[in-house]
Amino acid sequence: MDTRKLAYFVKIVDSGSITKAAAALHVAQPALSQQVSALETELKQRLLIRSKQGVQPTAAGHTLYRHAQTILRLVEQARQDVASSGAAPAGRVSIAIAPYSMASSLTPRIISEVARRYPDIVLHLTEIYGGVLSEAIKNGRLDMALIYEPGPIRGVQFTTMIVEDLHLVVNGKNTAAAKSGEITLGEAAEFGLFLPEQNHTLRQIVETGMRDKGLSLRLVGEVESVPSLTRLLRADMGATILPKSAADALFHEEDFRVLRIVDPGLQCKIALCTPDHEPLSEAASAVLMVLKEMLQEMLSAKYAR
Repeated sequence: MDTRKLAYFVKIVDSGSITKAAAALHVAQPALSQQVSALETELKQRLLIRSKQGVQPTAAGHTLYRHAQTILRLVEQARQDVASSGAAPAGRVSIAIAPYSMASSLTPRIISEVARRYPDIVLHLTEIYGGVLSEAIKNGRLDMALIYEPGPIRGVQFTTMIVEDLHLVVNGKNTAAAKSGEITLGEAAEFGLFLPEQNHTLRQIVETGMRDKGLSLRLVGEVESVPSLTRLLRADMGATILPKSAADALFHEEDFRVLRIVDPGLQCKIALCTPDHEPLSEAASAVLMVLKEMLQEMLSAKYAR
């Protein structure tokens, strides 16, 4: 099995058609079909289902597709590492950061510090949710992520970096909001809430906490856009639950109230997520070091107050 066959196979699956893949690769269609047949013979498995609509991978084809992506990425990484051996780290590094966390405030500093130390590294930063991160990292589409820790997931590893209390955020004009700076979970359950969709770890923490207390969640809507969430709360159409740092960053104006949830309190963990099946590239390792330094500084400042 050579990497060219794997690259051809990945392109066919991505294109959904041997004809389209042949055109994109500038390879004759019969030759491309022969490469697939050679793979199927070598692996003793049918890899593609052919129809008038195109091609779809079989179960074996899906498995090969995932491994092929990893193999091709490692080969490209090896080429880059050998080419840049002895030079400063260079290349593209992709990071996802949980948007509803104190970690999201690091984005400008991450870009600035990496650019200062490693000008040949290009950062790709995105805010993405935990439901898709494990696959993205296992498939090599992301190098690392700072997300709400969801618990063990095969293929990735989590290093807990931050533990935060959850707070209710509500319009300051809402007369039902407590004035003590704290609110019980039972009182918080009386508010209509805007939360992320159900596969988000933050939503699961809130639902579990309320269920354990025999409370019902009053879900007004599922919102995963920070600007939209801000507008909805400013219009006093409901409340939300966030970590304190995220609440302070997003709702720092005087017309919002941020109340710590107690009796019982709810906590979330922000963890660093990395692949557990392959080493990071030299560039990704350099960015990881910068990220850990910033998180440590953030934690030190937090607990020094």
